[in-house]
Amino acid sequence: MKMMNAFFVSVFAVFMAITAMPAFATDVTHSTPGISGYDPVAYFTEGKPMRGSGYHVANHEGVAYAFASKENKEMFEANPDKYMPAYGGYCAYGAAVGKKFVSDPEVWKIVDGTLYLNLDEGIQGKWNEDIPGFIKKADANWKAIKDKDPSDL
Repeated sequence: MKMMNAFFVSVFAVFMAITAMPAFATDVTHSTPGISGYDPVAYFTEGKPMRGSGYHVANHEGVAYAFASKENKEMFEANPDKYMPAYGGYCAYGAAVGKKFVSDPEVWKIVDGTLYLNLDEGIQGKWNEDIPGFIKKADANWKAIKDKDPSDL
């Protein structure tokens, strides 16, 4: 009888684990790091993009950011707005044309102390043609698109 109970408990546990997995697998809102896991401080201190580490993580406005070092994490926590990428980390050129394109953390530029990311090198080439003009357009557009889902644009 004990063996039969153990069998049913085991089967029930496996069943519960399998049925619960899809609920966790589809919820990525808390597992997707900002800037695709790159350290936002490193762009400013190292002059290059660097992957963050799971050992150094800070949350800001509901987004988890990973850092290459404890020092970078502490710098971010002391002044997060200084290191945040423009337009929530979306492509700067995309914001200028009223869209939210996912950006490539390896395609970036700091302009007047602000980190701007772009979709890819081709788009960055277009953005480089008139950076001040595109920033002005993106700043104006961002107010209208900031809270919209990218698929609605």
